Amino acid sequence: MQNHHHQQSSYGGGYPGQAYREQHPPPNPYGYGQPSPQPGYGAPPPHNGYATAVGIRPAAATYWKRGVQWKTAWYVIAFGAGRNASALESVKYAAADTCNTGMNQYQNPYSHGHQGGPPPPPTDPVAFGHGAPQGYSFQYSRCTGKRKALLIGINYFGQKGQLRGCINDVKNMSTYLNQNFGYAREDMVLLTDDQQNPMSQPTKANILRAMHWLVKDAQPNDSLFFHYSGHGGQTPDLDGDEEDGYDEVIYPVDFRQAGHIVDDEMHRIMVRPLRPGVRLTAIFDSCHSGSALDLPYIYSTQGILKEPNLAKEAGQGLLGVVSAYARGDMGGMVSTAVGFLKRATKGDEAYTRSKQTKTSPADVIMWSGSKDSQTSQDAQIAGQATGAMSWAFITALRKNPQQSYVQLLNSIRDELATKYSQKPQLSCSHPLGKH
Repeated sequence: MQNHHHQQSSYGGGYPGQAYREQHPPPNPYGYGQPSPQPGYGAPPPHNGYATAVGIRPAAATYWKRGVQWKTAWYVIAFGAGRNASALESVKYAAADTCNTGMNQYQNPYSHGHQGGPPPPPTDPVAFGHGAPQGYSFQYSRCTGKRKALLIGINYFGQKGQLRGCINDVKNMSTYLNQNFGYAREDMVLLTDDQQNPMSQPTKANILRAMHWLVKDAQPNDSLFFHYSGHGGQTPDLDGDEEDGYDEVIYPVDFRQAGHIVDDEMHRIMVRPLRPGVRLTAIFDSCHSGSALDLPYIYSTQGILKEPNLAKEAGQGLLGVVSAYARGDMGGMVSTAVGFLKRATKGDEAYTRSKQTKTSPADVIMWSGSKDSQTSQDAQIAGQATGAMSWAFITALRKNPQQSYVQLLNSIRDELATKYSQKPQLSCSHPLGKH
C-alpha cells in the first residue's frame, strides 16, 4: 500500500479533513504548473467580540430595497461560539438569543432599516406556497448536529489567467469558521493548489469526491458549509433548465485535462440528496456565479430576480415526483409519475423534468459574488490578495454579527460598492417566505 504523505496543517491541531484523506490519492501529476510559495496568512485575528454569534438568516420576505426593510420577518442564523454552541444555526434564533453576545439587538446602528433582531423561525415544516400542492414543504435546520466544511481555493499557478487571492480566501474563511463558529479542523476539507499532498489539490476528481464527502450521511439539523474561490464561467445549457441558455460552471485546477464542473452536477451532488432539516450554506466567489448551485429562488438587493411557478409545475405533475424522491420513497416516485403520465412511455421523462424544479425539502442558502452576467474581481485588502466577495462577507459580519439575511445582503453590497461594481446575490432552495 502506498505511503500517503499528509501535509501538516499550519493552523495547529492536525491537518484539515483527516478522515476524508484516508483514501487513495488520484493519479499524479495532473499537468498544471507547480505552485510558487504562498505568503503566510497575515490577517489579524478576529476581535474578541466576534467570537460569539454571527447572524445571517432570513425566513420571510419577497422584496426589499436599500435602507428599507420590508414588512417581513427575516430570521437570523446564529453561528454558534465555540464547540458547544450551534454553528451555522440556520434560521433558528436571533443571534443574541442563543449566544449571549451582550449586544442589544434593537440598538444596532449597522442594520438597514434599524428593525432589530428578527423572530425565531417555525420549527414545523413550512409550505412552499407559490401554487405548490398542500403538504409540499421544506424544513429549517436547528443546526444542533454535525458541522462539516469544504473550502476550495484555486490560484491556477503557471496557467493563463492566474489568480492571486483564492488561496487566501480559503485560509481566511477556514480560520474564521474555526475561531468563531466552532468548526473543528478535522471536520474541514481544504483543497488549494499550493499543497503538495495530491489529495489536497483542487482537481476535478478531488472536488467531486469532496462534495460527496460533505453531504454524505447528513442528518436533520446538521450544518454544512461550502466555499469556492476561483474561476467560473458559462457553457451552453444542454438540458433546457436555464432561462439564459447557459449553465454556470466552475474550473478545477486541471480543467484543461479533466473539464469543468457544471451547476447541474453540483446541485445533483450537494443539494438533491439533502433531507429536510439539513442546512447547507454555500459561498461562490467567482465569475458568473449567480446561480452556481442551480437553486430556484434568486434575490438581490433590488428584490426578487427569480421564483419558480410551482402551480404550473404541479399541474404538470412535476412536484409530486420531486416530493416523493426527496423522501427517499422510490415506490411513491414511481406511482406519482404513473398518476400523471404513462410510466411505460414517459416515466423517465417525468423524472428528468422533475429535477428541473430544483426545489428541496432541505435548507440551502447560497451567496454569490456576482450575477451570472458579471465577473468577480481579485481585491488587494491591507496588502493581501483576496476575493472581493469573500472579503466583503467576512467584513460585513465582523462589523455586525447579528444580521438577518436581507441586512447582510445589503451590508455585503455596501462593502463591495466602496471598491467594486459587482453585486451580491442570494439564492435559495426554498422561498424566503411572505407576509
